[in-house]
Amino acid sequence: MRIAFLDRATLCPQTVLRNPEFEHELCVYESTAPAEVARRIADADIVIVNKVRLDRASIEAAPRLRLVAVAATGTDNVDIAACRERGIVVSNIRNYAVNTVPEHTFALIFALRRSICAYRDAVRAGRWQDSGQFCFFDHPIRDLAGSTLGIIGDGVLGQATAAMGRALGMRVLFSTHKGRSGQGTLYTPFEKMLEQVDVLTLHCPLTPATKHMIGAQEFAQMCRRPLLINTARGGLVDESAVGPALAAGQIAGAAFDVVSVEPPPHNHPFMQLIGRPDFILTPHVAWASDEAVQALADQLVDNLEAFVRGEPRNVVGA
Repeated sequence: MRIAFLDRATLCPQTVLRNPEFEHELCVYESTAPAEVARRIADADIVIVNKVRLDRASIEAAPRLRLVAVAATGTDNVDIAACRERGIVVSNIRNYAVNTVPEHTFALIFALRRSICAYRDAVRAGRWQDSGQFCFFDHPIRDLAGSTLGIIGDGVLGQATAAMGRALGMRVLFSTHKGRSGQGTLYTPFEKMLEQVDVLTLHCPLTPATKHMIGAQEFAQMCRRPLLINTARGGLVDESAVGPALAAGQIAGAAFDVVSVEPPPHNHPFMQLIGRPDFILTPHVAWASDEAVQALADQLVDNLEAFVRGEPRNVVGA
């Protein structure tokens, strides 16, 4: 059985990918350009892919293909409909990032809430010496205890983030889906949530319904000037509206680990904000603790072995 891994470089170099316990030939590519996809999977029975796009044409040009094993939770880079028509199973990785993503989320929250980056830069620039005293107060410092944390997305990552927030003494609100009602008393209506939160963090998938769910109109409703944190998917926020919201004081800060185009081009709106003390951009690494990536790799091989046994698991759309 031939396995083609199209983008091994998207996993940490120190991550161990164990050999599947069935007879196979594994062909590993560090990266794969769009023009190379069809040729590299033409005779593959199994394709492992993280972010490389598998479109209908490439899938149709792979007559032996039986399994697409996505080395991630999100599968928007795979034409699921084309796979379904061919009877190709698509599997993904689940619940591996339950610690790393919430921890990264709170690292960003702490950094902004306590102006960590701003103070670091000020010290680097000599401001401490210039102050002439044991400390200085150029940037705001706020506690999280007693503040309100709004969460969009109530899956395992949203729930783990909520648990951390509660442990820090925060009031936690889960938002209803935008434009929907009737989800019960455990959820706060989307528009009401925007008005009440001090920190808003996103942990939901990118779908047509959630694309640009936060934009200029929503920023205008954020009367408590919250922090906005996105460690979920690029495109959930209208990225062109973030800079104006910061400039207008509608939000106190923003931190993103994801962008709609990755890496962002030099003219992307976020690249004009990275010098601001109230904006942080990290390169899609919230998921990437050593422990989490190893768990991902182990689950990935588990998915391959289960499929070959005739017991496919983590099947997308099942």
